[in-house]
Amino acid sequence: MRRIGALIFPGFELLDLFGPLEMFGLLKDEFEICMVAEGEGAVPSSQGPKAIADVTYETGAKYDLVLIPGGRGARREVENPAALSWLKKVQSDAELMLSVCTGSALLAKAGLLDGLQATTNKAAFDWVAGQGPNVKWVKKARWVRDGAYFTSSGVSAGMDMSLAAIAHLLGKETAEQVAIWAEYDWHQDPDWDPFAAIHGLV
Repeated sequence: MRRIGALIFPGFELLDLFGPLEMFGLLKDEFEICMVAEGEGAVPSSQGPKAIADVTYETGAKYDLVLIPGGRGARREVENPAALSWLKKVQSDAELMLSVCTGSALLAKAGLLDGLQATTNKAAFDWVAGQGPNVKWVKKARWVRDGAYFTSSGVSAGMDMSLAAIAHLLGKETAEQVAIWAEYDWHQDPDWDPFAAIHGLV
């Protein structure tokens, strides 16, 4: 059983968080999901609905996987020392660190992606890249894996990335079965990215 620490902060993107968690959550014997926030209680998303923190930065335990969503709130969180400190703390014990959309900006600002390849939401690519000048940003990618780090493009790309992470941990057949259970058309090619051209990156 692997424990997932899913970060929530005011202004997180709903699908960034719950899309990947749907995939992991379909494997109840393999993954335990824990919502983590700076403080206790309900945390509003960019779209309005709230998520409830199970634990805080101070009360939480170690996590095998850490999931960092993006969203409008990420632009504030990159300036939040508590969030960046928590990411640095939990990465030392984590098997995998996974970010969706602009969530990679938090990893970059914390210095955790320095020297590594990573990607992000193509509409916000320049801003995110500015948070980590020492990161090898990939302009065209649905998701990128570099060592223990999986980073994805925007919003729905997080589901493709999470299935890739499941394939990495438990085998491709398991990931394909999860996609069937979710009736989800999994883009298995990490280089599939029509949005890079739409946003003038390639």
